[in-house]
Amino acid sequence: MERGMGLEVLAPAGSVESMKAAVAAGADAVYMGGSRFGARAYADNPDEDGMLRAIDYIHLHGRRLYLTVNTLFREEEMGELYDYLLPYYKEGLDAVIVQDLGVMAFIRRHFPGLDIHASTQMTITGVYGARLMKELGAVRVVTARELSLEEISRIHQQVDVEIESFVHGALCYCYSGQCLMSSLIGGRSGNRGRCAQPCRLPYEARERGKKAPANPEQERYLLSLKDLCTLDLIPQMAQAGVYSMKIEGRMKSPRYTAGVVRTYRKYVDRYLEHGSQGYRVEPEDKRQLAELFDRGGFTEGYYRQHNGRDMVALKEKPAFRKADQELFDELDRLYVNREVKEPVRGKVRLEEGSPAELSLSADVRGSHGCVRRITVQVQGQCPGSAKNQPLTKEKVQKQIEKTGSTPFEFERLETELSGSLFLPVQALNELRRSGLEQLQEAVLMESRRGEPEGNRKEKEREREKTEGQTSETSGIPELWTFLEEPVQLPAVLQDPGVSGVYLDAGGFPADSWKKAVQECRENGKQCYLALPHIFRTEGEAFFKEHQEELRKAGFQGFLVRNLEELQWLKERDESLARLPRVLDGTVYCWNRETVSLLKDLGAARLTLPWELNSRQARPVSGQAERVQLPVEIPVYGRIPMMVSAQCIRKTTLGCSGKNGQMELKDRTGARMAVKNRCAFCYNTIYNSAPLSLLGNESGVAKLDPAVLRLNFTTETGEETAQIIRAFRESFLEGKKSRVPFQDFTRGHFKRGVE
Repeated sequence: MERGMGLEVLAPAGSVESMKAAVAAGADAVYMGGSRFGARAYADNPDEDGMLRAIDYIHLHGRRLYLTVNTLFREEEMGELYDYLLPYYKEGLDAVIVQDLGVMAFIRRHFPGLDIHASTQMTITGVYGARLMKELGAVRVVTARELSLEEISRIHQQVDVEIESFVHGALCYCYSGQCLMSSLIGGRSGNRGRCAQPCRLPYEARERGKKAPANPEQERYLLSLKDLCTLDLIPQMAQAGVYSMKIEGRMKSPRYTAGVVRTYRKYVDRYLEHGSQGYRVEPEDKRQLAELFDRGGFTEGYYRQHNGRDMVALKEKPAFRKADQELFDELDRLYVNREVKEPVRGKVRLEEGSPAELSLSADVRGSHGCVRRITVQVQGQCPGSAKNQPLTKEKVQKQIEKTGSTPFEFERLETELSGSLFLPVQALNELRRSGLEQLQEAVLMESRRGEPEGNRKEKEREREKTEGQTSETSGIPELWTFLEEPVQLPAVLQDPGVSGVYLDAGGFPADSWKKAVQECRENGKQCYLALPHIFRTEGEAFFKEHQEELRKAGFQGFLVRNLEELQWLKERDESLARLPRVLDGTVYCWNRETVSLLKDLGAARLTLPWELNSRQARPVSGQAERVQLPVEIPVYGRIPMMVSAQCIRKTTLGCSGKNGQMELKDRTGARMAVKNRCAFCYNTIYNSAPLSLLGNESGVAKLDPAVLRLNFTTETGEETAQIIRAFRESFLEGKKSRVPFQDFTRGHFKRGVE
């Protein structure tokens, strides 16, 4: 079977050297970042000229290159995106991997024919998110690493979109795209490709209210997951619908890339040739993968289990051990230092008085495995009559076959000589050079494009239309509260300044919804249901089980916290689908393009993201005002730093099956609350200090919010009442209020992220 016809081996490349090693080792495609906008900002990413050469190199060898544009874009960066992508688009770039919804809309409009892959940073966890991505123009979805084979199979069966899933490499503790830990601790955002990997540091876990640690001293690496290795699962992954087998590792060496790609190439081919029945994995290959990188053993990840202690490294990375130098030398020789050549067939014809002729042909693999033959013909100097030593076939072939540093080598060369001929060696060299250059150009022209007509003018008009526009304050905002615990509700009901309430679906039992909604209405407050941080099989089953409670509760709207839920609500019965949908800050909106798209998708209100400072947020709030989409700003609360399918309690004490709270203490002594939401089976780790924008009333007002939100997570009823009163007096009544807490953070309201 032709490479790429059934499954794609997709390799990481943090450098040009890694890209070449991946090609040599048998990758069908490579994903890499350019000089900007990639989720590995610290990789050795090429500049524009380097990326153009990389695209050419990939296409000369019949492979595909996907450019990572998988960060969130601030408004000023959107104006740079067209000029950044245009050279790569024209050179024949195969696809872009995208996180930002606005970027997706922009690329779809301005670069027709360029495939869009929805990044794992979009947290696509099921059929609904995949369906939305398809509607928005994505041809491929990179699934969240946490999905099971069954969940992937459902996407494959119900949505006509390519599926790309990780098969090897590092695993994040948090759902990709939902991690703010590095951002809040040190200002290095994973959403900007600058994660400092705080999950690899030691932590101490305690039950709430307990003094003794729940984890032993030697098991402190509670957030550090083992590396993924799925050699044994390739048949099951393929049968579930995974088309692209993605290897993680853009920060790793070319040798690592070569070794891992070689192994997965071997086993993908074994499966394609022999099927499941003839598939087996040799222990030696697993050993070699561990030699390349070992964090304390491998895990098969989430494909067959929702979470587990056995997936966590727990202990320090193994101490230095003697390297397998023989393996390393072999990889360097075969792949890292090897020049890959493509086979060429040729025919040279020499006849006295006629121009020398050289015809060359090569088979070129297209984007999905189809093969097309490319043929060129060139002419050179006319041979003359030989006076002494006439040309021989052997001498002609020897010169023509010297392909040197070109990407070609002769598979077969026919030589036809008519008569006793003389032709200078220099002329033969020029004939060969001209032929190989034209063949190379003909191969590359198969994928190159021209600049889309009219796009530049449209781009300039859009930029002129939006530049310099700012919003103006329109009035006093409403005060809403988000509640995770029933004990917090009485304080909200008693405060006259609160206009609306979000009840966390994971914290408020379904049988309490109707009573809570009634109490809110009796006290003049709107009541919305806050859907879970993560919406997967568990979430769908939960709401199916409690559909009567949901229907009868009388909620007036929903707080939507991910793209899955946005589409899920759209597909519900009319009684739910028509209710207002407020988008939480985890549905990222960093630029005007995204604002307009979310408005079109049915958002009733959007929440400004946690990571933008007040200056960066102004274009977002301004565009929201233009499209009549109210804005909400959290002004108090513990920011969710990580949302994980893993469970701290299960790892340390075992699964209780009940909602609970634990605490993580880091090396500095900071204590972070950890809550498990068992109905949806995820953990949330909160920042050690709550966000507070008390004292920043004028800065908040400049963003013209319709709603100010107070997030209550770990607070008692009394603390909830005190905090509401302080923010009501300060923001709504213009009074100087007493701050009811000591430790707090301004978050990113002033500093933002890189």
